Amino acid sequence: MSDPAGPGPESQPSPESHPHGDAWHQMFHGRRRWIAALLAVALVATAVVVIFNLNRAGTGAAPAASPTATATPSATPSATPTKTKPPAPAPIPELRAVPMNVLVIGSDSRANARKQAAHTAATGEASDQRADTLMVVHVPADRRSLTLISINRDTWVEVPGVGGAKINASLERGGIDLVQRTVEQLLGIRIAHTLMMDFHGFRVLTDRLGGIDVNVATPFQSTHETRHVFKAGVNHLNGQAALEFARERYAFADGDFQRVRNQQTLLSAILARLTARGALNNVTAVRALVDMASCCLTVNKGFDPAQVAILAYSLRNLDVKAVRSMTLPNAGMGYVGEQSVIFPDYDAIARVGAALRSGRVAQLAG
Repeated sequence: MSDPAGPGPESQPSPESHPHGDAWHQMFHGRRRWIAALLAVALVATAVVVIFNLNRAGTGAAPAASPTATATPSATPSATPTKTKPPAPAPIPELRAVPMNVLVIGSDSRANARKQAAHTAATGEASDQRADTLMVVHVPADRRSLTLISINRDTWVEVPGVGGAKINASLERGGIDLVQRTVEQLLGIRIAHTLMMDFHGFRVLTDRLGGIDVNVATPFQSTHETRHVFKAGVNHLNGQAALEFARERYAFADGDFQRVRNQQTLLSAILARLTARGALNNVTAVRALVDMASCCLTVNKGFDPAQVAILAYSLRNLDVKAVRSMTLPNAGMGYVGEQSVIFPDYDAIARVGAALRSGRVAQLAG
């Protein structure tokens, strides 16, 4: 049986036994030299390819020439990619140290509040949405505290260009610009920025934050979609539950007044969530937060994402325990025609406006 690896050395014929003698010997050894030479060339070629590929994978540079025995070898690129430190994020500019007022609107739109408000502003046509939440947030110059001033949605006011109406109708009739002008006229103040969010956007952002912890002072069961039960004490709420907490009024004897208090509690909880563990000190985190919120916020003209980031970053030293809340004073409930309304107490409101202008409004709040 023949050996599959070929004949071994013991089976090779000697030159003397071969019929051609010396001629066979020369041819046999000559072929061995050629085979050896070919193997050497193949090994060198393989080495060159390997070195080239390693250099290209490591740095992208061409392979360096092989050093000679006498030459000083030049540095060769490493096969491991060099990790470069990412550049530091661009700093966020500091907000000028002056007091400011921000208007927060919660639209009751079941559609898209941003598109509806834009259509109303462009055409003058009324939209099917009203301001379910209206809150002036006073931000002092040092940015270490806030005062939240809620305005009941049924407050009967003079809406510029419209006449007497519930203040929540200003969103329906003129978009966020008209709401802003109405609040400025009522309080005699300037609103620096306006933010609006609809039901869907509020749910989405709350869920993206991982939910919020709300301290429920008055337990109740929602009359809305899921009929969520809110127990006394701290409740962890997802987007839907937080929305029902903010909207509820029918479960309370004083209706909208308790709803306003719950909305203040909710905003304080959101602020606590945003400032937890110094999150607003991180420039990258602030920009990521603004990017996340851009899907769902409608803002006044000129208040672009960069400006939102500047405002958010300015609140990095906020003490959530120093957040104060109050509701705009009123003169009681009544009717205008068939509409149930809340009448404003204009003298008391004038005092609130003066306190806002002078930066002393925290003294009026609880």
